[in-house]
Amino acid sequence: MWGNLSKFTPLFLLLALSGLILLLRNIHTLEKFNCQTVSALHQLQTKLDSAFRAALPLPLDRNKTYCGLLGPDLTANEAAEERHLLDSIAWPEPRLSAVPLRQSSDPSRSFFVVLSSGGELRVGGQLEALVHMHDFQGQPKRHGGDFLLARLASPELRAGVAGHVVDHQNGFYSVHFLLPWAGPAQVEVTLVHPSEAVQVLRRLREERPDRVFFKSLFRSGYFSETTVCNLCLPGHQPLCNYTDRHTGEPWFCYKPKLLGCESRINHAKGGYQKRLLTNQEALFFQNDVNIKVPIQASGSARVIVLPERKEKPEAEKRKNTDAVFRPSGFYYQDAWQAFGGLPVRQFNDTTAIIECLQGKVVHMFGDSTVRQWFEYLNAFVPDLKEFNLRSPKNVGPFLAVDSEHNILLKYRCHGPPIRFSTVAASELRYVANELEGLPGGRDTVVVVTVWSHFSTFPVEVYIRRLRNIRRAVVRLLDRAPDTLVLIRTANLQALDPEVSLYNSDWFSLQLDAVLRAMFRGLPVVMVDAWEMTLAHWLPHALHPPPIIVKNMIDVFLSHVCPKRRS
Repeated sequence: MWGNLSKFTPLFLLLALSGLILLLRNIHTLEKFNCQTVSALHQLQTKLDSAFRAALPLPLDRNKTYCGLLGPDLTANEAAEERHLLDSIAWPEPRLSAVPLRQSSDPSRSFFVVLSSGGELRVGGQLEALVHMHDFQGQPKRHGGDFLLARLASPELRAGVAGHVVDHQNGFYSVHFLLPWAGPAQVEVTLVHPSEAVQVLRRLREERPDRVFFKSLFRSGYFSETTVCNLCLPGHQPLCNYTDRHTGEPWFCYKPKLLGCESRINHAKGGYQKRLLTNQEALFFQNDVNIKVPIQASGSARVIVLPERKEKPEAEKRKNTDAVFRPSGFYYQDAWQAFGGLPVRQFNDTTAIIECLQGKVVHMFGDSTVRQWFEYLNAFVPDLKEFNLRSPKNVGPFLAVDSEHNILLKYRCHGPPIRFSTVAASELRYVANELEGLPGGRDTVVVVTVWSHFSTFPVEVYIRRLRNIRRAVVRLLDRAPDTLVLIRTANLQALDPEVSLYNSDWFSLQLDAVLRAMFRGLPVVMVDAWEMTLAHWLPHALHPPPIIVKNMIDVFLSHVCPKRRS
């Protein structure tokens, strides 16, 4: 008899342990347990977990794969598109994988020359400059890959337009400008990062997607635990799998020791990983040395542009038609003017904004750069009253209503990764899922901005997110073709040695190129925040200053209420 019972001993032990674990998970319901008892049982549970975890099979939802490849398998067309997108943003690599600082690009020893064909510069014409990069020893660079920005500016006229940089991959770069105004203008060229720094940024993007980490709080009664969360979680700990059922967007947290995965109550930015660079690599990220440093002109950088000729010679017409680069617009007297498309109206008073938005429902989805639009309109239009949804400051969701004029404004942040302070788990919504729930129509306006929070991840992660959003946009426009959809692009921002490793403009440039390519050909409006921040005279900032936001709102409202053609 005892022999027969002995073979059931492991089963009895397992049942006893299961009962103890069940008791601990529901201990908050036992009001007679004091703190010492709870603490003792918690310690016992921890020891039991450690002793038995190695013997038990690990959950099937462990994240073992490279984070760029997480999510549903790609179709043949999706895989081909992804390869094309990655090829399109491929960056030139230096011939040597590692060089000392003295052989890296030095903006103080580099220069540019404004090229003159000997003819007059007139509005509608083109201007070209040639940049020659040198290293800290004064030697000319023999390869490309430096990240340069350029603009043509006129402080007197408060005017500016973005330039287009062409890398010849031999140390020389051409910069092309269209000439949109008559009067003085000066060429400005800036080294954002030397090619050697770009290679470091590329390595970090591929190898250290954990350099911004996240956390979630789990709570059940008196118990609470906090664990690390991310798209990629190293090690062999059990995970909670929060992959979205509809979009397939993956997200994981380390499983709490005592609580269940269903007890997660929020999401928050955990912090930034430090000591990411070697001592040699850190030299490529120095303020006033090689991060956003102006390159000086050899000769004059200033030109005078004459008014456009009324009757253009045929050769000049062809030259202007075959322009190397056509920007989306330019500033004149601090007001954004679009090249082609709808003219941009100036909405300088609340009456004009109310008339435009009357009867409209405006949905704003994304990060804090589109939340700025909500905040601007809510502050500028006194008839809009924000409802108190008891949402955390700067997080949302937010809602503002003008009941008299039947205007409704909504803002909601996009799903993880999102680096906001604390977001309730119940408020973590993916933009694609939110779009699927909209009926759409001529009185519905949708604004989407998704970019900044993806800068620390491989580009494949961003492509997957945009593909889901694009699919939802297409379905929305299929069922309601007169819905207005606007996509706000990435913008430039202030950089220092630390910010560069997480939010560099180089990361943003790559994401911006992918964004434009993936929505090209769809009936959506691109609000070009990249050029609107590059062309303006104010310093770059992650959250652009009010005058730039005002111009973005003018573009937005000009599409909601296009100017009637006479």
